[in-house]
Amino acid sequence: MMATSTWGLQIRTLPVRRISVEAPNLWLIAAWRDFRRAPMISLGYGALFVLAGYVIVFGLYNSGLASLVPAVIGGFFLVAPVLAVGLYDVSRRFELGEKVSFSQCMLAIRRNPGGLSSIGLILTLSLAAWLQIALLIFMLFFHEDTPSLDHFFYDVLTAPDAAAFLVVGTAVGYVIASIVFAISAISIPLLLDRDVPVLVAVATSIAAVRENWLVMLGWAATIVLLVGAGLACFFVGLAFTLPLVAYATWHAYRSLLG
Repeated sequence: MMATSTWGLQIRTLPVRRISVEAPNLWLIAAWRDFRRAPMISLGYGALFVLAGYVIVFGLYNSGLASLVPAVIGGFFLVAPVLAVGLYDVSRRFELGEKVSFSQCMLAIRRNPGGLSSIGLILTLSLAAWLQIALLIFMLFFHEDTPSLDHFFYDVLTAPDAAAFLVVGTAVGYVIASIVFAISAISIPLLLDRDVPVLVAVATSIAAVRENWLVMLGWAATIVLLVGAGLACFFVGLAFTLPLVAYATWHAYRSLLG
């Protein structure tokens, strides 16, 4: 291990590699190979997210909170890394030459329940913080007249303070998303694969992003495009794009740490 300063704290990290700008393409190629080796497991796992998306949206509609749907969809990016832990295990098992089954995929958290639960709690708290902040921003600019989901984008874009609302919302979302991405870029596959403390996994993930910030910035944008495309297809696309991103994340971890 090596010592690194993370947000002013001296925390020991695993050594990380410098990678080339072509690395994300290689991760996606390897991810597609894993997807083709386990298509039913991949699509079945992804279908669970599709179903969960419909349940959440339906629940918000029935609770009179439909205006929060865009914020919840945005928050999905914050917790998706830990929800995909079963898919990381698929790539891990393929790498080791082991058999893969859906039941093993769903029980992957048992490999490191304490560490994975801890990082899951961190990401869940980040989601809760984002939802609270998003609600405050809505109240600040729209007061009690929160736009309905039916005319959400039209009402937002034609509001008197539309520019300020978009700037503030985007800036806050970018800060939170950047922090979460740095924390979770490779920490969850690392906790699944190795017996390391959560702080070491998080610090190593931050170090990997910092060491390869330009490549990882492009990778983060690729994740947003792929997952965003899945969400834009009424969640159905997640059945394909989420497993692909998850498998690529595993290969990113292996590329950055070896």
